[in-house]
Amino acid sequence: MRRALIVGGTGQIGRATARRLAGDGWDVTLAARNEADAGFPVRLIDRTEPGALEAAVGDGVDLLVDVVPFTPADAQQVVALRRRVGSVIAISSAAVYADAEGLTFDSQEQGLFPRFPVPIGERQPTCLPGDETYSQRKRALELTLLEHEDLRATIVRPGAVHGPHGRFSREWYFVKRILDGRRAVVLARRGASRFHTTSTENLAELIRLAARRPRRRVLNCGDPDAPTAVEISRACAAALGHELAEVLLPGAEQGSLGDHPWNSRRPFVLDMSEAALDLGYRPVATYETAVAETCRWLVERTRGRDWREALPEALGHMEPLFDYEAEDVLLRGLAG
Repeated sequence: MRRALIVGGTGQIGRATARRLAGDGWDVTLAARNEADAGFPVRLIDRTEPGALEAAVGDGVDLLVDVVPFTPADAQQVVALRRRVGSVIAISSAAVYADAEGLTFDSQEQGLFPRFPVPIGERQPTCLPGDETYSQRKRALELTLLEHEDLRATIVRPGAVHGPHGRFSREWYFVKRILDGRRAVVLARRGASRFHTTSTENLAELIRLAARRPRRRVLNCGDPDAPTAVEISRACAAALGHELAEVLLPGAEQGSLGDHPWNSRRPFVLDMSEAALDLGYRPVATYETAVAETCRWLVERTRGRDWREALPEALGHMEPLFDYEAEDVLLRGLAG
């Protein structure tokens, strides 16, 4: 039986990938910092410790899925094990792309917003590799894995990943409002922002197919529908049997008012043609069908607990977005 090791396997991507690989006949083992009831054997490792990943690989595996490579050093660990690994699939990020002027997501901190083609193909220019930003580090680790011809490495670039067991669940933006009994949500740019989502189920399916045909390549991964912010709001509300009235600001957010985790001045949509041609990939879920499970997981995860404790990774990003007082001032004004 073919053996697969998933590094970071107890998180949202790892769990979905393990199920899909097992269904395709793989003997799956998870490697993670913390033990969890994920339905598969778990090897506890801290990859920052010398020799930890090497020990997890043991005498070799047919497939290494690296869900959590963040730096070139992480990629170098994998490269050093290439004699003991049949093939590698590494999760990068669509944040590595740059527009025709060289602007990236990092440029937004200087008030410069990239203008990408719609959709974005894998041959789109990328940011320069480096160690200063998340995007630069992801690009640097991509190059580290791809420069070795004897390493059959597939690089996967997802968009805004969603699924149960997420360390940072963007959908909490809507789920918390629903749990708090809010009846309306304020969205900038008329709720038309489109930042391509990626279901863990679709991502796992692409990984399954890439594992069948290992080689050096780069592939995008996004949901088939690339929903707008309004469509995301409605899907989350429908999943929990709730209704949220949408108050659509005509322009940009006003401070935190109207801001949300998919807020983008211009559309960011990934081209999935390459995966379809190379692997015969077909999505197994739409955003609307997949997000229901995420919403239910968030409800259970936070039941009877302070959400800041239940979802600590989301705290810094999400807490400023729950300014109900500012929303109520706007709503009272609209109501006259």
